[in-house]
Amino acid sequence: MVAADPGLIVISGPSRSGKSRWAEHLAASIGTDVVYLATGAPAGDDLAWAERVALHQQRRPPHWRTEEVGAELVAALTQQRAAQQVLLIDSLGTWVAQHLELESGQWRDLTQALLQALERLKQPVLLVCEEVGWGVVPPTAIGGLFRDRMGSLQQQLTSISAQSWLVVAGRAIDVMKLGVSVPLPDHAPGGSLSA
Repeated sequence: MVAADPGLIVISGPSRSGKSRWAEHLAASIGTDVVYLATGAPAGDDLAWAERVALHQQRRPPHWRTEEVGAELVAALTQQRAAQQVLLIDSLGTWVAQHLELESGQWRDLTQALLQALERLKQPVLLVCEEVGWGVVPPTAIGGLFRDRMGSLQQQLTSISAQSWLVVAGRAIDVMKLGVSVPLPDHAPGGSLSA
């Protein structure tokens, strides 16, 4: 089902779909030496967030190593050297949320650094991504910015991935096997993936 070859595996889905559980299952099936890169901000006084983090921690095998990288995902990826390790990043959405204050040029530079860091890695990398554009248009500008940045970045990540999975209602769907790549319009400036 899952090759142990180096490469990016994108696992996306809506909230409470089972995407993190599927990513954990895939990571365990690839290898035993798993490094879990957690991108969430510290819970602080947010009890609901602390409970959610605790549930994730309880599910992980005790021999997996966890690195709380927060907003510094790119730096953490550039420091990974052991090719035999499997990296599991959870999640893209919490990382994107920590960079919403960046201007568009800064954001473009950061996403290019992320893509380059992922392409340089010599081991399997599983990346959990939230699907955020399936509902109503966000009523706030920051909500719209988050949705747009997530959608564009997911398209870029999938374009360099070896595998892509969509998890819905506890069911995992192999997007590469069942899907067809959507072409960019001929007039898209610089290959923009903004739509």
